[in-house]
Amino acid sequence: MYTIDIVVLVIYLIGLIGMGSIFSRLKNTSEMFAAAGKSPWWLSGLSSFMTTFSAGTFVVWGGIAYRFGMVSVSILTVIGIAALFAGWFLASRWKKFGYVSAAEFLNDRFGKSLVHFYTLLQGLVGLFTMGGAVYALSVVITALVPLPGGHLLADPETGYLSVTFTSLILCALVILITFGGGLWAVLMTDALQFIILSASVLIVVPLILSKIGGPSELFRSAPGGFTQLVNSEFSWYFLLGWSVVFFFKIGGEWAYVQRFVCVPNSKDAKKATYLFGILYIVSPFIWMIPPMAYRVLNPDADYEQAYILASQEVLPAGMLGLMIAAMCSATASMATTQLNVFAGAFTTEFYQRIFRPYATDKELVKAGRTFTLLLGTIIIAGALLIPALGTYTGYILASVAILTGPLVLPTIWGLYSRKIGIRTAWTVTITSIVLGLTVRIGFQQGGFLTGLAFLSGMASVVQGHERLTEVIVGTLLPLLLLVICEIFSKETNPGWDKVQHSRKTYTEGISSNASALPARLCAWSSIIVAILMALIALSGDEKAVLVLSFSIGLMLLGSVILWYQKKKTKHNIIT
Repeated sequence: MYTIDIVVLVIYLIGLIGMGSIFSRLKNTSEMFAAAGKSPWWLSGLSSFMTTFSAGTFVVWGGIAYRFGMVSVSILTVIGIAALFAGWFLASRWKKFGYVSAAEFLNDRFGKSLVHFYTLLQGLVGLFTMGGAVYALSVVITALVPLPGGHLLADPETGYLSVTFTSLILCALVILITFGGGLWAVLMTDALQFIILSASVLIVVPLILSKIGGPSELFRSAPGGFTQLVNSEFSWYFLLGWSVVFFFKIGGEWAYVQRFVCVPNSKDAKKATYLFGILYIVSPFIWMIPPMAYRVLNPDADYEQAYILASQEVLPAGMLGLMIAAMCSATASMATTQLNVFAGAFTTEFYQRIFRPYATDKELVKAGRTFTLLLGTIIIAGALLIPALGTYTGYILASVAILTGPLVLPTIWGLYSRKIGIRTAWTVTITSIVLGLTVRIGFQQGGFLTGLAFLSGMASVVQGHERLTEVIVGTLLPLLLLVICEIFSKETNPGWDKVQHSRKTYTEGISSNASALPARLCAWSSIIVAILMALIALSGDEKAVLVLSFSIGLMLLGSVILWYQKKKTKHNIIT
């Protein structure tokens, strides 16, 4: 990294904290954890899109792209398809019930004991996983920052910037953003991160393709099978199961539900999720070009570092810093989202319901910020401990496949079924988690079940189809249990009557009530990033023309948004 790259990165980090501080004057928990239901639909959609990102996206999917080519595009595209179905069937339904969070809905539908269990388990596992994303980003950053021997911040074994120190700084950044401005800060930093991420990746693509001799050379010189959409590990059956997993994940995981309920009405919730899905369908091929092209340049690289190495290979001075800022953006987006969701859940479901039922709004906001700090330590723990648990790629694939179904399927089922109650939800959740972990751990190489002769055949099948097995056990098992319980349940559960009452008494807002501030902030953010890129282009590098063209494009985008918002404001005043 050049000095200018470090300067660009520092400017970005300061700007990110500044963006979050704009929303520091929160009046109540509705503003802190649901944006008071005034988020524009496009902001919610972009935030959902960015919620699935992190540096782990570049590490996990970039690594798969480097090794297997178009398989990575297939895996990401089905996430977009799943989002479209989630928007059609689930997004608007969540909003119509009138709750400000998934936890609040679950409390009425199933009871507080299940809410407390979900809050603890999802909060601890989810935030711990976010620590892994922070670790992945730290590995990327530190690989580009060599330090003099004996430097206070250097890793003595590698001579590069310490991964531990970098992880702690990034965790502190995430906590500061969420602590200050709540969900509004998370949504707005997501939008800023989307702008920087898009600009950075779109600059890398033409440069890396030019480096290898053009698009045709990408697949002509790549290893055999690079153009195939599936392979033995990631088969068509896996893709089908993966799409089902993400349909339930997007439709029931608390971070996504938060995006459904923070908009004015159910129509906006559906539009936001459609935007999320469309972005995930049209963009994967563009994202995955850099690591795929880098395989042609360097077939012996560390696959988990392929993305940043490709960027380092072609980006001019200054733009590499912006690319790392984009990775910081993605990781901060995912982590701040999870932190805000579960700080809200702990505030309302533990602090308010159990200890302080008559707490004032001001007191609850303070409690929410306290929980933000406390839960931030779980992210720090994940950043420090996940490296000892194996590869980050393997951890992500297994945890998503095995835990998504048990933790969200009872919730989604409860949106439609009048029969199932808390006993069913507990049974499905616990049984599925226990059996899923038993299969995952017991049948792996050297697992405690592999030594049993009568299970040897099953062990071979599981080990030969590891990814597909995780999906089947994590999704089909809880789904089958819910179907059985639905068939044998006869009476309407009291929780259904509660949520139906909420639905009937809730009045949706109108789209025009959405705040206009996010659009203006996005516009000025685009202009500021454009100016920063123009300054980078002045360095005189031979790639300056490309950087300058993107700078002009961002400047025009910001100007058009400001013009449209001014025109819209005048129209609203007249009418």
